[in-house]
Amino acid sequence: MKVPIYGQKTKYSYADYLKWNDDERWELIDGVPYNMAPAPSSKHQEILGNIFGIFYNYLNGKPCRAYLAPFEVRLSEHDDDHETFHVVQPDLSIVCDRKKIDERGCKGAPDLIVEVLSPGISAKRDKIYKFDLYEKFKVQEYWIADPHNENIEVYTLQDDHFGEREVYTLGDQFHVSIFDDCEIDVNHIFKEPF
Repeated sequence: MKVPIYGQKTKYSYADYLKWNDDERWELIDGVPYNMAPAPSSKHQEILGNIFGIFYNYLNGKPCRAYLAPFEVRLSEHDDDHETFHVVQPDLSIVCDRKKIDERGCKGAPDLIVEVLSPGISAKRDKIYKFDLYEKFKVQEYWIADPHNENIEVYTLQDDHFGEREVYTLGDQFHVSIFDDCEIDVNHIFKEPF
């Protein structure tokens, strides 16, 4: 079954979401359904692959795990699917608490989330709606990778709010706040594959 046209119901829950067509990818933010972009660009996938590769190698033998989209992250104050109104599919989620992982994805906030911008409305969703959502549910670190400008915006949770934005560009290196000994070279993220 396809998602009903928004407006027939004022707010959709995760229980509603589970009934929708599996051929399409959706996110829910405050009960509002958002259709995911049909297919990411090759550049988007290369950047995401580079970031995943860095974390995959770093996390080898450690308790945290990296998960690529499609991977559902359910954010709610309640255990009931009918009371869960936020379901997102970040490009990359790093989860250190294994109790949050179940057969459907992650229930609760990942420790680190990466979104790679795509042209159009998804950029607004990543920079405003998801930013607010990730801050509210206390994601420890949030990255927004911009393929066009070849930079990474990093937000770190401080006193329950994201601190000042840090922007890293080609030639920069920075430390991941949740891992003391993990240093990121921005050139490795935006490098050409061939």
